[in-house]
Amino acid sequence: AARGRVAAIRFGHDIDWSQFVVVDHRDIPGPNVVALIEQDQPVLAAGYVRHVHEPVLLLAHPSRQAVRRAVRSVEVVVEPEPAALDFRALPTPAEIQYGTDNVLKHLQIVKGDAERALAQAPVVVSGTYETGAQEHVYLETQGMIAYLEGDVLVVKGSMQCPYYVVSALQYALARGEALVRVIQTPTGGGFGGKEEFPSHIALHAALLALKGGRPVKLVYDRGEDMAATTKRHPALVRHRTGLARDGRLLAQDIEVVIDGGAYVTLSPVVLSRAIIHAAGPYACDHVRITGRAMFTNAVPFGAFRGFGAPQSQFAGERHMDVIARTLGMDAIELRRINLLKDGQTTATGQVIRDGTDRLAVMGQALELSRYRERQREHAVFNATHATLRRGSGLATFYHGAGFTGGGEVALKSRVRVAGRPDGGVEVLSANIEMGQGTLTVFTELAAARLGLDPEDVSIAEADTARVPNSGPTVASRTTMIVGGLVERAVDDLRRRVGLDDTARGATVKQAIRRWHQEHPGEGEPLFGEAIYEKPPGISWDDKTYRGDAYGAFAWATYVAEVEVDLRTCATRVIDFVAVQEVGKVLNPTLARGQVQGGVVQGIGWALMEECKWRDGAMANNQLTNYLIPTSDDVPSVRVAFLENPYPHGAGGAKGLGELPIDGPAPAIVNAVARATVRPSPFNSAFQIPHSTFGAGMTTLTVTFNLNGEPVSVRVDPAHRLLDTLRYQLALTGTKEGCGEGECGACTVYLDGLPVNACLVPTYQVRGRRVETVESLDPASLEPFERSGATQCGACTPGVVMTAWWIREHPDLLRTHTIRELMAGNLCRCTGYDGIIDAVKDA
Repeated sequence: AARGRVAAIRFGHDIDWSQFVVVDHRDIPGPNVVALIEQDQPVLAAGYVRHVHEPVLLLAHPSRQAVRRAVRSVEVVVEPEPAALDFRALPTPAEIQYGTDNVLKHLQIVKGDAERALAQAPVVVSGTYETGAQEHVYLETQGMIAYLEGDVLVVKGSMQCPYYVVSALQYALARGEALVRVIQTPTGGGFGGKEEFPSHIALHAALLALKGGRPVKLVYDRGEDMAATTKRHPALVRHRTGLARDGRLLAQDIEVVIDGGAYVTLSPVVLSRAIIHAAGPYACDHVRITGRAMFTNAVPFGAFRGFGAPQSQFAGERHMDVIARTLGMDAIELRRINLLKDGQTTATGQVIRDGTDRLAVMGQALELSRYRERQREHAVFNATHATLRRGSGLATFYHGAGFTGGGEVALKSRVRVAGRPDGGVEVLSANIEMGQGTLTVFTELAAARLGLDPEDVSIAEADTARVPNSGPTVASRTTMIVGGLVERAVDDLRRRVGLDDTARGATVKQAIRRWHQEHPGEGEPLFGEAIYEKPPGISWDDKTYRGDAYGAFAWATYVAEVEVDLRTCATRVIDFVAVQEVGKVLNPTLARGQVQGGVVQGIGWALMEECKWRDGAMANNQLTNYLIPTSDDVPSVRVAFLENPYPHGAGGAKGLGELPIDGPAPAIVNAVARATVRPSPFNSAFQIPHSTFGAGMTTLTVTFNLNGEPVSVRVDPAHRLLDTLRYQLALTGTKEGCGEGECGACTVYLDGLPVNACLVPTYQVRGRRVETVESLDPASLEPFERSGATQCGACTPGVVMTAWWIREHPDLLRTHTIRELMAGNLCRCTGYDGIIDAVKDA
């Protein structure tokens, strides 16, 4: 049931429960709350559930198979109550569970008098727009390890925000700061999905470790991860727009409603960013934007790349095309006359004064895409094809970097840069690497500031016992905000060793070494430190929602070209151009990869990625029925940057990570509107028979050749080759992404052919030859590094294995394209262009 009272928990009699660690809400030493914005979500349900996947009980055992059997022997009996499942509908009295109206958060922005301006406007255009949820599909699922070191609770895992996890553990477990240590491990993708949810898993693993007295590893499989974790908020957006007959915006009245799910989580701040971006990058004197986050009995929604802006800007940019059609106006001209100019103000009253030529951004996108020429070519194509139609659409948009309003000031983010005895430096921050390039950018910033080689700069592990709280790795803040702190901390370090800001290179290294020689064995380390200070001239009133919402905006125009099959409505994106101004581009390869990856995520959200719901839970929670783009589903994404350095950003940079997800959906849907007024070749390399081989046996011995050496292992008959490689033979290069043969992260060679190790029972490799990524020459990775084909790294071993096989079989390219051959390897980060380039290079 999506909602109800827990009437009973029944433990089956076929299990020896004394062999298990069992935890419920009574084992929580502190408040039964996952600390976040509102203290409303329990760690474990205490007699009442508000969504289908609400955790009630935790079980642990040394054997994963034993845990799985035990879970099937536990029955949680819930007496159902009326559930609110549609955020768009007015709740009945029986469905109200939050306040008097199920509204989790209400926000409003008011500029001028929108109602009066609408009444006086010569033309009023209305529209209603909806966006669905989206699953993150990070290739590495959620997971944590918890254990005790003396009295200190240590938690290691995949996360974006180590200090969020620290706060949650301290609060619910009633432990002091010195008794909790959190360490971020290499994180295989996040996209916002590892912002707030890791606190839940960390608490669950910690509770089991504390009660059981031994280390606990808790890792979700793909089905659990997709069913129980947060998604992008579904949204409903209504526009009423008053216009002059020449297309000038006179008034905007916008309502944004999002589905928050069963608990508050991050819905208030997602709603905040959604309404701030809802009016788009356009000048208008009279604006009213109302936002509501609604309670439903769905699994709670949470952070996802873009953080509310993709939903509201989809509606805004689609509405601009509707306005253009209503007025009989060119959509480009409508945008051109309304785009914000320096000196004009946003909906919150923020004065734009960054000097960016926004018309030049749009102009370059139109030029690169040959927008006008393609329109004429489409007219010819559409007239000569009975069932196919082509069209191009564009979206012009912006994205604010950093926390909204006074959020950065409240965080008080702190970074340290330590001087090493060898004269190099170490950057200490809590911001993490998950494929977006944090380690590379911080290294480059520190090295450039001090005139050092990149090899002289190291980045500390994100261990809360060592690194200061530099804030979460979210909101496109890491390079612009935290990177700026790295630069300032470097300057402070230089001053502490007696040098001025002009000292560089060998002079700096010598001074650092000399300091250590003069202070041998002293307890006080050598480091420079920086704490966030807001740029001058920035002000924000959180009560009125007026002022400078963000220190800087990035600006963009994207153009999509589509082909639509009128018989099936199947839509294919055949070209995509992404032009943006993001301040100074610090690393072109990383920046291009961020844009391409964000665009492909946006293509998926627009055309493929549909979450289907049953009782407020995701019903299609596998990669077999929740489809994301493969390399064969998307075109090459052409990327260009206009540079206008931001004086308060690291190296002149603005935030980039979230901007690329805002534009693809409206550009694609606008293209479809204009146009209309994936199997992998490798999965047949082996067979998995449905037989009873091994029935009644507890283990069997399997001997095979592994990377050129004979090995023998004893395994359960159902044991997957993937598990044997990772857990028994300690070859962890092969990754698990989905467990169902859809993502390709676990690709290995079986008798020279690529297979998915998650689908191969170990007994099937008896007497055969298996090769893993560890068998390849390390030089095979060089083309991937050069092309920016690796980001989070979770998919990389499988991608490299497939790519290397293609390289060794060039005859395949006579009948297949590289995109077709790589379609069995999913990547959520790169957008595939870097991977395709790397395969060509290899």
